[in-house]
Amino acid sequence: YIIMSPKIPSQTRRDFLKTSAALGAFTILPSYIALGNRSSSGLAPSEKLNLAVIGIGHRPNNVRSAMLGSGHCNVVALCDIDMQGAHTQEARYIHRLTDTPPALEDGQKPPDRAEHKAKGYTDFRRMFDEMADEIDVVLVGTPDHSHFAATMLAMSLGKHVYVEKPLAHTFGQSQRLMDLAARTGVVTQVGNQGFSGANYFQFKAWREAGVIKDITKIIASMNLGRRWHGWGADATGYPQDPMPAGIDWDQWYDVVAAERPFSQRLHPQEWRSWFEYGSGAFGDWGPHVLDSCHLFLELGLPETITAVHRKGANDLVFPQESTIQFDFPERGPDLPKCEVTWYDGRDNRATIDPAFEEQLRDPQTGELPEVRSPGKILYSKDLVFQGGHHGDALQIIPKQKFLDMRRELPRFPQKSSNHYENFLLACKGEEAVRSPFSIGGELNQVFSLGIIAQRLGGELKFDPKTKQITNNKVANQLLDPAPRKGWEQFYAL
Repeated sequence: YIIMSPKIPSQTRRDFLKTSAALGAFTILPSYIALGNRSSSGLAPSEKLNLAVIGIGHRPNNVRSAMLGSGHCNVVALCDIDMQGAHTQEARYIHRLTDTPPALEDGQKPPDRAEHKAKGYTDFRRMFDEMADEIDVVLVGTPDHSHFAATMLAMSLGKHVYVEKPLAHTFGQSQRLMDLAARTGVVTQVGNQGFSGANYFQFKAWREAGVIKDITKIIASMNLGRRWHGWGADATGYPQDPMPAGIDWDQWYDVVAAERPFSQRLHPQEWRSWFEYGSGAFGDWGPHVLDSCHLFLELGLPETITAVHRKGANDLVFPQESTIQFDFPERGPDLPKCEVTWYDGRDNRATIDPAFEEQLRDPQTGELPEVRSPGKILYSKDLVFQGGHHGDALQIIPKQKFLDMRRELPRFPQKSSNHYENFLLACKGEEAVRSPFSIGGELNQVFSLGIIAQRLGGELKFDPKTKQITNNKVANQLLDPAPRKGWEQFYAL
C-alpha cells in the first residue's frame, strides 16, 4: 500500500504511483502531514463530506442513516462482506445498489432513496484502491474483530474515521489506532453516543466544580440477556451451517488468525458471543456505562484485574455471568485509589455497598435503592452518585441529599449536537470531537484487560508503564495476538 494525500489530483496520483513503484516505495507520508496541514478534507463548512460506510447492516445502518440525516454528508460507497444478506438490503436500496425494496411489514412504505448512487464493495481494500480520492470520511461498523485494519488504512490515507464501539478487539490494536491517529492528525470518533448527552456535560461540570471528587469505589452492571446465555456454557467447538450465496467469508475473518466455518452462530449477529471475534457484554455495554467515569476521573489503566466470579465459564464463549474487579492507582490529590467492579449476567446483580447502607436507606420504608441495570453507582467520602447508561445524567442519592444541595450544583449544557453530527462538524472544523481515539483507545484497553480476565479467570497483575501483564504469560500474549498471514501490513502502517 502506498499512502498518499487525498488532495493530489487523480492524474498526478497515477503518475506518482508509477514513479513510486519504480523506486520500490512502500509507505509514503501524506503530503498534508509533511506540510503541517492538519486537515485533510479541504472543504468549506457549507459543503458536504463524502462518506464511505464499511459494514452496512443492523447497528451501522442506523449510524449511516443518522449521519446522512444530519445533512452534512453524502454516502458515496457501501462495503460489506454480505451484500446479499437481508440485513444489508435497506442501505443497498436507499443508495441505489438494488431496485428491490427491503422486506417490509404490512402497511410500511419503502424508505426514501438517495439522489445519487453509491458504489458497492465486499472488500474495503479494493474500495480504497478505487475511490480514495472521492472519500473524505469513513464509518466502520463491522464486527469487533474487524474494526482495526479498515480503520488503520483509512487513517493512513488521511480519512477521518468514526468507529462503532468497542474501538478494537485487542489491547495492542487500540494502542496502534491511538498512535496512528496522533501521527496523521485526522478526526476520529468512537461510537459511545453518551459522550454527546447530558451525562458527559454534567460529569464534566460537576467534576470541575469539585462536586465529584474522592471517588474510591464504582460498581457498574449490565444484566440484560445476551445471545450466548443458555447455550454458551456448553460450547465445545464452532458449529457449521451451509454457506449462503454472496458472502465473502475469507474477508470476514479480517486480521484474526483463527479461521472458523460459516455458521449462524457467527454471522450476521452472533459473533459477539465468542472470545476470538467479539467483546461480550463488557465490551458492548462498558463504553455506555463507564466512559464518563474513566475520562473525568482520569482512571487510566489498572494495576490489578480480578475475575471475582465466572459462572458457566467456557474456553470459547463468554461466561453466563461474570464479576470483574479493577484496581486503579492514586492519580492526584482528590483522585485516590479506586476500585471498579463490573457485573454481567441475568442474575448477577450488583447491590449497595454495605458500608453505605445506613446512609442510603429510605428513612420511611427502610428500603435500599436498587442498582440500575445497565447503570452505575459512584461512592465518595461525602456523596453517592447513581447513574444509568449512555447519556443518562447522574443523581445524588438519597434524594433528600440532592434536594438539600440542588441550588448549589453547577449547571451544564442541556442541548448539543448529537454524536454523529459532532463528528461530521469536527471533520469540517466547526466543533471539537468528544470521543476521539486518544480518549476511547485507553478506555477500550481497560475493557480488553477485563475480557482477558473473563476468559482466563484468576488475578492479573498489570504494569501501566510497560503495558504488560506481569504474572501470566498466556494473558500477556492475548494483549496483542499476531495477525493472520497476509494482514501484517496493517500493523505496520
